[in-house]
Amino acid sequence: MTALLRAEGLELAYGEIAACRGISFHIAEGEIVTLIGANGAGKSTTLRAIAGALLPRAGSIHLRGQDITYLPSYERTRLGISLVPEGRRVFPFLTVRENLELGAFKYRRQIGKIRDLMDKVFDLFPRLRDRAGQNAGTLSGGEQQMLALGRAMMSEPDLVCLDEPSLGLAPMVVQDIFGTIKTINAAGTSVLLVEQNARYALETASRGYVLQTGSIIASGACVALRHDDRVRQAYLGRSAAEQVKL
Repeated sequence: MTALLRAEGLELAYGEIAACRGISFHIAEGEIVTLIGANGAGKSTTLRAIAGALLPRAGSIHLRGQDITYLPSYERTRLGISLVPEGRRVFPFLTVRENLELGAFKYRRQIGKIRDLMDKVFDLFPRLRDRAGQNAGTLSGGEQQMLALGRAMMSEPDLVCLDEPSLGLAPMVVQDIFGTIKTINAAGTSVLLVEQNARYALETASRGYVLQTGSIIASGACVALRHDDRVRQAYLGRSAAEQVKL
């Protein structure tokens, strides 16, 4: 498979506080790749760097061979990268329809295109169609996650970056969200998934990278990572012998 995105030697920091060191990974066309690890391991920081919300101190990011390391986030969206942030971050006083329209800003002069994209989102999430005129802040947590994912899909991304999509959601809603992620991927969109729930992450993705204190300590096929002691330690701080199997 052809590399869609490649990150090499990323050094990430917040001010003087180092967050990640020497992060390197790639995502092939059509893949779901997950970044897993404990809280504070550097997963969300890495995702923010890919989406353009945090510029690296060192290293590089290439999208289909083009250097996007220092491009602003809106330029990355135009090139095909969308972010679904942790906590959903919908605009609570705008309607569902208005939130979705904001996701299609690169098509803002193409009314017909926006209408078609919105119909596709409503086909993915029929509940959003029913609530199209409702303020986003009145939706349930699961509906807001649907809206955040739908808003990201309004730019027709080649790569969608998902930051903790299961956070704060009921188990049945989480199953629905992850089912939709697989549907989106099957339609051709690559996915970079940051997820605290190891079971869902490793069952959904084909490959994964394990982060611990800002560095990648393991990588490979998710089938193999589910049985890697380092994966269990990165999540729960205990050895495989002390845990139930993932």
